[in-house]
Amino acid sequence: MTSHPQDLSLRDQAAAVASGQVSASELLDATLARIEERNPTYNALAATFPDESRAMLSQARPGPLSGVPVTVKDMFSLPWRGYRNGTRRALAPPGASGVFRRLREAGAVVVGVDNQHELGLGTTGLVSVHGPSANPSNPAHCAGGSSGGSAAAVGAHMVGGSVGSDSGGSTRLPAGWSGVVGLKLTFGALPYDGYSGANSTLSAPGVFGRDGADARLMAEALLARTMPRGDGSTLRIGIVRSPFWSDIDPEVEAACAAAITATGCEVEELELRYADLAAPAGGVRASVELTVAVPVDVLPELDQLTQGMIAYAARVPALRLARADRVRARMRRDVAAAFTRVDLLAWPSNPAPAPPIADPVLQLPSGPVLPDLPNLRQAVIANLAGIPGISVPVGRHSSGLPIGLQLLGRWGAEATLLDAAEHFEQLLPGVPAAP
Repeated sequence: MTSHPQDLSLRDQAAAVASGQVSASELLDATLARIEERNPTYNALAATFPDESRAMLSQARPGPLSGVPVTVKDMFSLPWRGYRNGTRRALAPPGASGVFRRLREAGAVVVGVDNQHELGLGTTGLVSVHGPSANPSNPAHCAGGSSGGSAAAVGAHMVGGSVGSDSGGSTRLPAGWSGVVGLKLTFGALPYDGYSGANSTLSAPGVFGRDGADARLMAEALLARTMPRGDGSTLRIGIVRSPFWSDIDPEVEAACAAAITATGCEVEELELRYADLAAPAGGVRASVELTVAVPVDVLPELDQLTQGMIAYAARVPALRLARADRVRARMRRDVAAAFTRVDLLAWPSNPAPAPPIADPVLQLPSGPVLPDLPNLRQAVIANLAGIPGISVPVGRHSSGLPIGLQLLGRWGAEATLLDAAEHFEQLLPGVPAAP
């Protein structure tokens, strides 16, 4: 065993508890100590609650995660804490959300709530009442958003697994920047009660692990079904050049292309006719859906940028929503047609490595740009289509920051994505985010 149990993989933690090699109470105490030690650096967690976690452990059920500590994003209510969605106060009453119930049924212990970008309205993780989450590979850089705290908690070895959400890339984007595996689940794949994304047609929970096998364990817990491993080497990969491989940092593009080549999988070039319109259509939909349920009395407490986005969303004309939905319908048909020819779609998770917290600008071939629009371009098509997607670490940039490759799969094909992730990991050196 390693010197600290949180340096074990999630599956090894579960096995150690199940075998009696480590007691669940010792694992919980060690996890709380690790969080206390490292969270001041990474600011990944917004809150811990030792008494409630110990009470949950005392009632832990037999299951794949029995006695294992995990964290959840601040978009899911717990019996002792309503979700706050990155704001100062609870936006919902305490209660056992669908995500909490699935974790409880798997025997897991919720040890903390992860920091997040305010209301989920950003891809950097910078705007939060708790301050920005920091990248596990370099704390001077962004962890990503909106589930940056969930990615950082796993990457910095504070927990072995965490739950995030994804309304426009909010699981895959921080996973790519933080050097962990992040899996967006299929839309509606589990109960949405007690989830602040429940009013959205784009949002889905997501899971984080240090590798594909840990992400599989988390996904099995949330989906309440086993996902036997398949052969990732036989999968057919579709490459959509425009717009997803355009205006990408050259090192990111090269690492992702090399990773695909290394798999030996069959590759086919595809075109999605309306892909260029995914970002504007998704941006319109996301801004309206994610702000409609914000109580009026909370608005003055929000960051000025968030207030501006809410004001914009309130003025989106119905005609623009109708146009966005027409694009979405056509895009869904094209994506479904693509999956009759290939098993996966592949492109870089992020257009460039994580920018500095002090200067959050991406350096692209076209010039410097703020991160949200190019990040949204890479990710939101999966939310418009409702399909699952995953970010897999495939290398490091010369800056030392991780590079992620994004894979999208058919509706309900989480197992296929995880098979692909584990196949990539067998062939590539990997990018551990923290010692």
